[in-house]
Amino acid sequence: MRSFLPKNHRLLFYLTWIILAIIQSRYTELLDDEAYYWVYSKFLDWGYFDHPPMVAVLIKAGYFVFHNELGVRLVFILLNTLSLVLIEQLLDKKNALLFYGIVLSLVVLQLSGFVAVPDTPLIFFTALFFWCYRKFLERPSLPYSFLLALVTAGLLYSKYHAVLIIFFVLMSNFKLFARYQTYIVGLVALVFFAPHLWWQYQHDWVSFRYHLFESNVNPYKISYTLNYIVGQILLAGPLAGIILLPAAFLYHAKIVFERSLKFTLIGIYVVFLLSSFRGKVEANWTSPAIVPLIILSHNFLSDKARSIAVNGEKWLFRLLPLTVILVLCARAAMIFDVIPIKQIKQQYHGWHGWPQIMKQKTNNLPIVFENSYQRASKYWFYSGQMTYSLNWYRERRNNYNFWPIEDSILGKPVFIMDIHNLDSFQNKIETPIGIVGYKYDSTFSSFAKVKFTPTKRGTINVNEKLQLFEMTVKTELPTKYYSYIINHPHLQTEIVVGLFDKHGWVQDLPVGHTLNEMIERPQTLHFLNLNLRGRNYYLLFSIFQPGTITGTHNSEKIKLVVR
Repeated sequence: MRSFLPKNHRLLFYLTWIILAIIQSRYTELLDDEAYYWVYSKFLDWGYFDHPPMVAVLIKAGYFVFHNELGVRLVFILLNTLSLVLIEQLLDKKNALLFYGIVLSLVVLQLSGFVAVPDTPLIFFTALFFWCYRKFLERPSLPYSFLLALVTAGLLYSKYHAVLIIFFVLMSNFKLFARYQTYIVGLVALVFFAPHLWWQYQHDWVSFRYHLFESNVNPYKISYTLNYIVGQILLAGPLAGIILLPAAFLYHAKIVFERSLKFTLIGIYVVFLLSSFRGKVEANWTSPAIVPLIILSHNFLSDKARSIAVNGEKWLFRLLPLTVILVLCARAAMIFDVIPIKQIKQQYHGWHGWPQIMKQKTNNLPIVFENSYQRASKYWFYSGQMTYSLNWYRERRNNYNFWPIEDSILGKPVFIMDIHNLDSFQNKIETPIGIVGYKYDSTFSSFAKVKFTPTKRGTINVNEKLQLFEMTVKTELPTKYYSYIINHPHLQTEIVVGLFDKHGWVQDLPVGHTLNEMIERPQTLHFLNLNLRGRNYYLLFSIFQPGTITGTHNSEKIKLVVR
């Protein structure tokens, strides 16, 4: 036994890592976003509103093998493990015990590494990118150039944060710009990534506009910055963060490759620190920084000539047992519904059983949830019924605004289901997630695919004293919607223009035209007596459907300035 462990410790470590992840994956319910990405996989495309398509492809592959939670997560488990294998190969001084200690101290790798979200392939392709980049630096041949280009495309297809990694690697080594191989890498990567760019072009660059100008843009709160800083310390541990982060930052890069790691680590943290001044930053957005964090902190703590490194390693292993206990408790809480905390129950439990009962009660008809892509996606996964999220115009859009689900149920019988506004439902059922109301709609109508566009692009300027403006609007809609609206002239829809400022919704402005009138010809709309203060606003058209309280997104944001 004594001779077996030294020879096979690496095999045992990775085998144990995979087995724990498989058990965790099989018996932990899907998280909200995982279920949403599973719906992605039912509509494979070159792009989505929120993310590039890598997460959908990986889920599709795993779900082909197992039609359960493990299938959704299967490929992600493999990529998570391969990420560690690649990172270990990138270490300067091989110290297996220290590497295991660092990895086991990073709770995020254990509790999130098996989860089917874009961060897992992003971390994998980040590790593979640096592995290929080191080979490219050692030997910038055409085969390595092609391989690096292919991995760069995979990085971009995983998550848009990949741009930061590529940028900071280039900034760390200006000599790359003098090599023709660098341009070959860029050109080939662009060719591989071109289908996604074409998809974005066809959809008016919707993802880029959302992430750059719409997502998490809020009035500044100091809590955004403080929460970001604390969150990154916890993400790098949570207990060992106070050791690993200083170790990585204190490490002095000796070669060009290590400088690229240092630039990437610091660059990612700084970019999202600055982003905290424009809105809330999610802790996981810095996930690719985990790769240089592990490598640089390991290289620093391996230096036995420095007392600070020796002491850091000692404290890392002193804290490790407590970290392992925390992880084991968290793993158990994710599988067993034993902790009476609402947030944990909602995230990890409550979706087994009752969706199948509801499938029978609703005769397997399509289900419509109001303004909840999370519940719609989870219900679809656990019931097998096609489900639609009718998204509210005062909240952000998601991919349910674009998938051909609404089209397929237009004018057809559905059941509307929700956990809110229960007084509006004739039927209710008690479930682990609370009371769920449901009601039958014999001819469901929703018009999220109807788009209103001003004939004149640009900002609308309003005189603060006059408080009025007008705009001419044209309507674009699929043929199926046009036929349905024309054949149902008495639709009880209401069209409004939502007025928003930087704090959110302000008021609704009535349009004064029916949907039938709007689709027949461009209409000039007049808005009077606005009573608005001098500031920037934006407008958003919305159509309210009969029998629902949810108005849909029916235009892009239209800027309005009151002076």
